[in-house]
Amino acid sequence: MIFKKNFLIITGLSGSGKTLFSNFLEDAGYFCVDNLPSKLIPKFIELYEKNETISSAAIVADIREKDFVKDFPEVFKALRKSKKYNIKLIFLEANDDLLIRRFKETRRPHPLSENIPLKIGVKKEKELLKKIKEMADEIIDTSSLTVPQLREFVRDKFGTKTDQKKMMIHLISFGYKWGIPFDSDLVLDVRFLPNPFYKEKLKYLSGKNKEVKDFILSSEDTKKYLLLLEQMLDFLIPKFISEGKSYLAISFGCTGGKHRSIIIAEEVKKILKNKGLSSKITHRDLNKE
Repeated sequence: MIFKKNFLIITGLSGSGKTLFSNFLEDAGYFCVDNLPSKLIPKFIELYEKNETISSAAIVADIREKDFVKDFPEVFKALRKSKKYNIKLIFLEANDDLLIRRFKETRRPHPLSENIPLKIGVKKEKELLKKIKEMADEIIDTSSLTVPQLREFVRDKFGTKTDQKKMMIHLISFGYKWGIPFDSDLVLDVRFLPNPFYKEKLKYLSGKNKEVKDFILSSEDTKKYLLLLEQMLDFLIPKFISEGKSYLAISFGCTGGKHRSIIIAEEVKKILKNKGLSSKITHRDLNKE
């Protein structure tokens, strides 16, 4: 019986982006383990195969392990020979100049350059990993990829359509008199809309009340604002998703946080729902005096 779950082994040159690659796989729904010793890989796969809650997994194995060059080829060949597992070996690399620059910028030591110059350590690792590179199902050169481009590559190649569109949007209504929510990504001021506070019958009601809602939504300014807001979100949200953002906090503020901000947040939630986007809502200052 062939192992049907997605399983990736990520290896390659130090500084080529293996950790970032693993992080982006995790964002795409993979269970990831970094720096797993080669001899533990078969045991990990065995346990993973029995786990029904994890459908995709990836491990990073590389020269940080003392006996990697000696142990990994034997372990990987045995896994391939068994024909029980559907495993892909991904090898990441980059040009020497870029690898050297990355280590200098991060000020982290190269695994092989403790007692030798960095340039020599980089070349030595390339030579040591030559046979492992030849075993790879896919070789990816990250030299010309920016971080967003690498994220997009991982998402497009290894993620699912559901993963690619997955984003949680948190809608927050608040009152400026109580301060702006600290975790806001976008802050939208709705104090220009008609204020129910100056209507005696509506003053002590909240945005949850139908009369207050009808009063604000009947305004032409409110109608125009919601149309423009929808257009803005249609433009922004795909951009945020393409940058790998999985959480977006949008805050709507009015004076006290009891009327206009609540209604606009609720209306935006409806707009997002109609577009198939997940959202949750918090009326932070609804019960404040």
